Amino acid sequence: MEIVKFAEGDTVPQMFQSRVQLSGNRVALRYKKLGIWHDVTWNEYNQKARRVCVGLVSLGLKPGECVSVIGENCPDWVYVDLGTVHAGGTTVGVYTTNSWEQCQYVVNHSESRFYFVENEEQLDKALRFRENAPRLEKIIVWDLKGLKRFKDPMVMSFEEFLALAEALDKKEPGLFAERWAQVKPGDLARLIYTSGTTGPPKGAMLTHSNITWMARAMAEGNPVYDADEFLSFLPLCHIFEQLFTIFMNIKYAAIVNFIESTDTVTDNMREVSPTVAYGVPRIWEKYYSTIMILMSDATWFKRLVFQLSLGVGKKYAALKTKHQPISLGLRLAYSLAYFSIFRKLKERLGFDRVRLAFSGAAPISPDVLRFFQGIGVPLREGYGMTEGTGVTCSNQGDRVRIGTVGQPLPGVEVKIAEDGEILFRGGNVFKGYFRDPQATSEVLKDGWMRSGDVGELDPDGYLKITDRKKDLIITAGGKNIAPQNIENQLKFSPYINDAVVIGDRRKYLVAIIVIDEDNVVKFAQDNKIQYTTYASLTQHPEVTKLIQREVDGVNKTMAGVETIKKFTILPKKLYEEDGEVTPTMKVKRKYINQAFKDLIEAMYKGGI
Repeated sequence: MEIVKFAEGDTVPQMFQSRVQLSGNRVALRYKKLGIWHDVTWNEYNQKARRVCVGLVSLGLKPGECVSVIGENCPDWVYVDLGTVHAGGTTVGVYTTNSWEQCQYVVNHSESRFYFVENEEQLDKALRFRENAPRLEKIIVWDLKGLKRFKDPMVMSFEEFLALAEALDKKEPGLFAERWAQVKPGDLARLIYTSGTTGPPKGAMLTHSNITWMARAMAEGNPVYDADEFLSFLPLCHIFEQLFTIFMNIKYAAIVNFIESTDTVTDNMREVSPTVAYGVPRIWEKYYSTIMILMSDATWFKRLVFQLSLGVGKKYAALKTKHQPISLGLRLAYSLAYFSIFRKLKERLGFDRVRLAFSGAAPISPDVLRFFQGIGVPLREGYGMTEGTGVTCSNQGDRVRIGTVGQPLPGVEVKIAEDGEILFRGGNVFKGYFRDPQATSEVLKDGWMRSGDVGELDPDGYLKITDRKKDLIITAGGKNIAPQNIENQLKFSPYINDAVVIGDRRKYLVAIIVIDEDNVVKFAQDNKIQYTTYASLTQHPEVTKLIQREVDGVNKTMAGVETIKKFTILPKKLYEEDGEVTPTMKVKRKYINQAFKDLIEAMYKGGI
């Protein structure tokens, strides 16, 4: 197999042009349309980026200005991104799930003059706020379904935009190269608006140097190759997805496969069978719970074989990750379990080719990690934040220590402040918050980034996250409790989708529980439980008993002060649109405490 070299450069355009020179006719991207997968070569990718760059220049984009983009994962999104940074602009991604008011905030705060939108739905939002966006000049739409006869002087189709670019490109063929050659490593490449759990989002400024540095550092401990394939499905405006779909794709020539839609992720996963898989904890937890519920339907013999095999797999994986000797008997037992059980299971999930798997963006239960390690999916946890260009620490290579987020990336320093807060510095630290020097000064001190997380380093430099600093619970008795660990143990249950532990300044801990609808519905069907709505299902006595058993199981593993004394099953799901969770499905704890304060107070009435 041809060995493809790493793309070099200290700016994104330099790195991208280096990749095009090295891999011009190789496949860069794949997307599915009308049931057929289509390939995009690096040369084609470059041509589209060139057109976007020249088109933006023709519209008057100046170096340093922002260009906003909203849409699901697809080639057009990355064409806009690469075209923008080649023109010296700054890409600003907007979540497709944002309300029009939230879109307005990002477009206005970033002072974007140009706004690329995917379709009619996103255009409708833009049209609602454009009168209140004084700097917005042009809206460019790339999917015209339902808009063929729509005419508006501010709105332009992507085809019209590219035709405008082509005309200027023919007139000034040297413009593209001239423009991207002026980009400097310290220039701003993108604004990523952190969803945050409190207050309005802040625009984290990432430079070209941040991105090219991260592309190098991230793969030093977990190498990525040109033969690797990714499945792009997390929101592209989030740093986690950009690490793979953009940074690692360009640096190492791994192929990016875009999902058909958000409804076809599992189908596309089986079709593509990526070699590198990644996702937020909610995704890995959902895979785990789906497997466990499927096994509950199997015959008693198959359940027995699976549990025995899983026990062997976990023992084998534990010894392997600790670099301890594995007996011949265990090796043989694991081989038998793998080829008879795990191999087929991985094929069914689309994980049969996975050689690297990552969980990030939020904490994950160690039990979920042990499960996937046990069935032969090398899932490891990493830690980072947008302000650190996505990654600070990761379990690297075969140095996997479950219960930790691994060691710092090469070139990153991590230390623990006196109050337990995690501080880090290195080439991944962002430039600051856009138009917010006060917020910047609060988190950047002498080059050190104050993470807001609490943790500890072991003697080997592995970092363990305890909790968010602001989320630590101090009970009425003065005990310090980290709710994150308890919540993760609760979410390990296939019947619990989310858990919020409450107890600050209180005498005991309580929890708000959100059920896993699919699995609890199946439980109801299996047990002939009658219900009419989701809300009525959550309040059924048998469902309450089911969740009580799950809570009791977790309580047995906790110290007395950490046990959940009471819980309430929320009669609704948590939605990003309602402001209850972030786009990466992290619960907005402050909002939950306010929105459901009556339910919380009811759990404390009368004591225990």
